[in-house]
Amino acid sequence: MTAETITAADTRINARWLIPVEPFGVVLEHQAVILQGSRILAIVPQAEADQSYRTRETLDLNQHVVLPGLINLHGHTAMSLFRGLADDLPLMTWLNDHIWPAEGKFVSEQFVADGTRLAMAEMLRTGTTTFSDMYFFPEVTAQAAHDTGMRAQICFPLMDMPTVWGSGPEEYLRKGADLIEQWQRDDYIMPAIGPHAPYTVSDGPLGAAVELAQQTGAAIQLHLHETAFEVAEA
Repeated sequence: MTAETITAADTRINARWLIPVEPFGVVLEHQAVILQGSRILAIVPQAEADQSYRTRETLDLNQHVVLPGLINLHGHTAMSLFRGLADDLPLMTWLNDHIWPAEGKFVSEQFVADGTRLAMAEMLRTGTTTFSDMYFFPEVTAQAAHDTGMRAQICFPLMDMPTVWGSGPEEYLRKGADLIEQWQRDDYIMPAIGPHAPYTVSDGPLGAAVELAQQTGAAIQLHLHETAFEVAEA
């Protein structure tokens, strides 16, 4: 072995078990994950890593499974601060009698910043590294996720009624277009469009959301047919 055959890198993770993205459906044992910055340089058997890599830091996870970060496909991260406010209720009772009044009273930029940071800490502690969010003040959530280094799809809210974030569909769409423009080239933040549901967004704003998606390439996410009431009202 010569110096020319040894690759320098930042970090080596020794994993007792490793579940890779590819090949799918296999569990590897006694593997080393070699990291350079935010990139994975190699995944090789630990014996091979001993011969081929020198790193500044080594993490020995001899009783752990190493796997790609989990993805939370839908959430309202700032609502972590409403945990326990009202549970086990029919959806419309939960919304009309508890959540929407509380949002009108308490939700602000600072509320969203604090709730998002709490939710991200909980996600990271339990293995979630990417999340999709739909909530008020999405610009605050986007900045918090960016500062933390998490990947996130940030959907701006769209509905017919006024909320703490805007007076109605026209303002939501204007602010949403600004959000997309600000973040669409970011490495970690994926801005998107979040019509709340067919029973809270009329056809005009929904059509405008589709047009904005076609113009910008942004994704659309919404609540759809979660309950029998929603099916009847759609």
